Amino acid sequence: MGMVDAPNDRKAGRKGRRRKRLGFHLDMTPMVDVAFLLLTFFMLTTTFSKSNTMEINIPPESGEVKIAEHNVLTLRVVDQAEVYWAIGEQAPQRIPLYEAGLGSEAMMLSEAMRMMLRQQTAANERLVIVVKLSPKAKYKYLVDLIDEFNLLALDRFSLDDFTGDDARAVGLSGVTTNHQEL
Repeated sequence: MGMVDAPNDRKAGRKGRRRKRLGFHLDMTPMVDVAFLLLTFFMLTTTFSKSNTMEINIPPESGEVKIAEHNVLTLRVVDQAEVYWAIGEQAPQRIPLYEAGLGSEAMMLSEAMRMMLRQQTAANERLVIVVKLSPKAKYKYLVDLIDEFNLLALDRFSLDDFTGDDARAVGLSGVTTNHQEL
């Protein structure tokens, strides 16, 4: 089993001269055993890429959480990779989400955005961030914001619907929310 045999009586290419070749046989069993042992070893020791997931705690349906207006930072993300932020009922202020010139191709948020988040969370430890994404905004914007929250160890944030009031507050027109054009 697992052997390779070579014939003994091969004739030489020249006339009249016969050359006797010695036959050999090669047992392939040890080589196959080693191959399967290596295959088994690499299959059992390989680590597959683990999925990158984030745990999200969802509040219970019953009961409302009351938060003072001065403890709420609202980030309204629009389609031009810009963010309008406001604390409480203040007028929204425009800030770029990414560095100028790079747009949504940037790998990290703008320094102005990062500084604003650091300053506001340092000034108020009870701050809760509410992120509202317009329907024309890219999903990447939300992912980048949540990544930045994780880097800054901000675990008090919430996601909310971008409503018509939000569109009017930032001066957008023609934005569709919940199947209605504003």
